Amino acid sequence: MKRIFDVFLVLITAPLWVPLIILVAVLVRVKLGSPVFFRQVRPGLRGKPFQLIKFRSMTDARDAAGVLLPDAERLPAFGQRLRSTSLDELPELLNVLKGDMSLVGPRPLLMEYLPLYTEEQRRRHEMRPGLTGWAQVNGRNAVSWEEKFQLDVWYVENHSLWLDLRILFRTVVMVLRREGVSAEGSVTAERFEG
Repeated sequence: MKRIFDVFLVLITAPLWVPLIILVAVLVRVKLGSPVFFRQVRPGLRGKPFQLIKFRSMTDARDAAGVLLPDAERLPAFGQRLRSTSLDELPELLNVLKGDMSLVGPRPLLMEYLPLYTEEQRRRHEMRPGLTGWAQVNGRNAVSWEEKFQLDVWYVENHSLWLDLRILFRTVVMVLRREGVSAEGSVTAERFEG
């Protein structure tokens, strides 16, 4: 039922998001160059790897030794706006259509975090990862990793169509208010150290 709901909602809203994806793609190409998309392998259902696709928001600026500069130095104003409006996440709707992701579920994190999870935290992979989730509408990147994982596991245990609708509605409100986009003192989320 959840999968049918995801596909149905993504398809009926396509007239809204397809033109937006095209517009943002053109802007990313003009402002940041190629590639337009950022692709990264992330763990999906049961930790199975899939390729997440987002709009690129950072430059590839490097120091004299060829090492990438810190995130804060590679995130221009345009990239900050993409992230604060969550427009960089739009291409993940294609991941939803493909079946790698759901509209609602625990956010897909990095592959390198997998061995760092406790048994309880690993339960977040009992469902497809989501474009948004219970942790995102309860603080997003402004809450600690511990809290985030507790919220993810709570969702896994309590998910329902009604809860998904509530989360989607609250996500829209949070995006419009631009709440919880970054961890305090960071341009992105802090790294998870286990």
